[in-house]
Parts: sequence; C-alpha cells; structure tokens
Amino acid sequence: MDYHLVEEIDIDAVKLGHMADKSVQDKYGVRYLQFWVNQEAGTIFCLIEAPDKEACEAVHQEAHGNIACQIVQVESGFYKLFMGESHQLDDGIVVGKDGDLDKAYRYVLAIDIWGITKATLPKDLSELILPAKPKILIQEIIPSYQGREVKDYDYDGMLCVFTQADEAMECAIEIQTELLKRKENPEDESWNITFKIGLGGGQPVTMSDHLFDETIKLARRLSLIAGDGEIVASNIARRLSAMEEKPKSFSSLKAIQSAEEEFLEQLFNITEENLSDHAFNVEKLCHEIGISRPQLYRKVTAITGRSPVTFIRDIRLNRALSLIKENRYNLSEIALEIGYNSPSYFSKCFKDKYGVKASSVAV
Repeated sequence: MDYHLVEEIDIDAVKLGHMADKSVQDKYGVRYLQFWVNQEAGTIFCLIEAPDKEACEAVHQEAHGNIACQIVQVESGFYKLFMGESHQLDDGIVVGKDGDLDKAYRYVLAIDIWGITKATLPKDLSELILPAKPKILIQEIIPSYQGREVKDYDYDGMLCVFTQADEAMECAIEIQTELLKRKENPEDESWNITFKIGLGGGQPVTMSDHLFDETIKLARRLSLIAGDGEIVASNIARRLSAMEEKPKSFSSLKAIQSAEEEFLEQLFNITEENLSDHAFNVEKLCHEIGISRPQLYRKVTAITGRSPVTFIRDIRLNRALSLIKENRYNLSEIALEIGYNSPSYFSKCFKDKYGVKASSVAV
C-alpha cells in the first residue's frame, strides 16, 4: 500500500490517475486494485499487487509522475483485519456502506488490564497481565460494535480495531461500564482488577514502515496515561465521534487535543529511547524536550494526570512487565534493561505498582 500527500485533491483527477496507472501496469507486472481518498487530510492510499516497491514507483512515474511519499508491504490477514473486505468501489475509489468516501481512518482500542493478584508462582503471571474473565467479557462485547480483535501483535493487553469512530467510542464505554460494574462485586476475586483504555485513530500508511503502526502506538500510549477505569481518546477519535455529546459529568472519559498529542509523542519517544539509562531523570527529560522543569511538570501533569517522575517510573515498569512475560531474562537483567541498578529496589517499585514482587513471577 502506498501513501500520497496532496494539497488539494480533485476526485476526478484521482480517478484519471488510477486509469493511467492501470493502462501501463502490465508492463511492470503490477496491479493497482483500489484506492482511498481523504480530501480533508489531503491523503490518497493505493492498494497494489507488485513484485517490489520499485515496480510500483515505475508505474506511477510513467503514468502521471505522482510518486508516493511511502510504500509499505502489507500482510493479507492484517490488512483485511483493519481495512475490511469486499469494498464498494466507484471507479476504483473505496466508498462506505452509506455511499460516502471511505476516508481510510481506522480506530484502535488498547485495553490494559492486570489483576490485583496474590500470585506466588510464575504460572500465575498470566492472571496478573490479562485476567481470563475480563478478557472473555471484552471479546463478547467487541463484535456488537463491528470491532475485530487484533491478536497477532506484541502487546500485553487487548487490541481491537473499528471502521467507525462512533462504534469504537461506544464499545469503549460499554467495556468500561461492564468492567466497573463487576469490580464492585467483592465476592468474585476474578474481577479484582485495574484497567485503562486508550482510543487512537489514524490512517493506514504514514512515514512508518508498518500498516497502522502509529495508530496502534498512539492507542497503547493513551492507555498508559489513562487513570484506573478511564478512557482516553485521541484528537481524531474525539472529532469524528459523538464524544462531544457525552455528559460533561462523565469524568472517566476524556480526550487530548492535537497539540497535547504532539507533546505526548515527544515525551514517550524521549523516555523510551533512554529507558535503560539509570541516570535518565526529570532534569534530562527537560533538557531533551527543551522546556523548564516547572513547564514540564505542568504539561505532563495536565495530560497524564501524574508527575514527570511517576510518568518515567510507570513507563519503566510497564516495560518490565512485558520483559517478564517474555521469560527470557532474569530479574537483574530486567532491572538493568529498564534503568534500575538495584534489583531489590526494582522489585519494591514493581510490587508497589502491581501488588506482587517481581521475584515471585520472574523465572
């Protein structure tokens, strides 16, 4: 699939371009199948069968000279999961069920759940990371909103994708409502959980090398900054859903603005790049971002609901949980990987956050 960024999109011109591609594609062993147009964002995405990227570029070059900004290889199953199948076409342009253009936006829910567990054996780790009953409940809710679970992805929580922003938002709210309801039942320890939900939205190809890579990353990051039992939605999900119509008293649902999203991306990128550096702290984060400590404190607290110190700690411990799940490293190695020189202090921090010592679940 390729990605074009165009200042002013003329639909008729796009159709003519598609016809021009098809007129020369056989020469290069290429098939231009269909394309998505988003006039608001100024983007066009072409789905192509081709032997390599160079063949795709050659067709565009000869047909009309409009070279793509990026071309990524897509795996068939992953593509169908996100983009769907049996699209309605208007001279090659994909349209939705309502006849309007499919703008290629897709929406991803990232649901972080972990049990407040008394685990003492490594085999109990699965219940800490993703308790069984909540997972089953979520899997039952997702199809009601035309959602699809994304199973083959490196993520400890649950991911699901939606075509419509409203469906993604309503699904997130129902999941939140049902989980909170069951958390109130003290008789069943299966629901003694902590959960957070992130809702990201985006288009299939950007300058990243993978399909919907940035959308998935955004959803995961929003789930990390959410409070317990809270939904945090991206700017696109807010704009393209009916979120603004929700009661203002609905305090467990919030969205971030575009500028906040950009700052959040910078904040995560810098922190993740320095995760194994035990000397990385708030001072260094201020220096990397280029703002003062008071400014950093105000911005991080406003967006994430926690101090910069707590933010850095949570990112480190979240990474530790993933490393423990991989079962490839001992406790000392994991501590060093996430910037802790002392395994005992790391274990203390881990227990404070997850309710169990890292030494009890790490092999």
